[in-house]
Amino acid sequence: MANLLGTGIFFNEVNDKICILDPETYKLANDLKEECQIYIEKIDEFRRIATKFISLEEELGSKIEKQKLKALRARNLLQSMKKQRDNSHQQVQAVIAETSMTLERLKAGLASLEKAEMEQIGVINQLTN
Repeated sequence: MANLLGTGIFFNEVNDKICILDPETYKLANDLKEECQIYIEKIDEFRRIATKFISLEEELGSKIEKQKLKALRARNLLQSMKKQRDNSHQQVQAVIAETSMTLERLKAGLASLEKAEMEQIGVINQLTN
């Protein structure tokens, strides 16, 4: 690059342009421009990765929430079944107790009838003798 008589205007011989920046500053500006472009590309890539990560995290969160609800429903169903089993057990125990009382009452009635039968057989035997 050639200096045009100390006026601060420079001629770029590589691309045939007239510049107002000295060659060193022009090179630094171009280097900075390239580094900024690389930085912007990296930021865009980071944004794409972050967006992908966030959507994946949201998807996993949704799946976890569905599994939690499924587990809660299963637990509630299990508790309901346990209560139903306990109620059935209590009902069976009540039927057993009622049947036992009926059995005892019938045994007492049988014993009373057997006693009455024995007394009647005794009376019949006394009358026939």
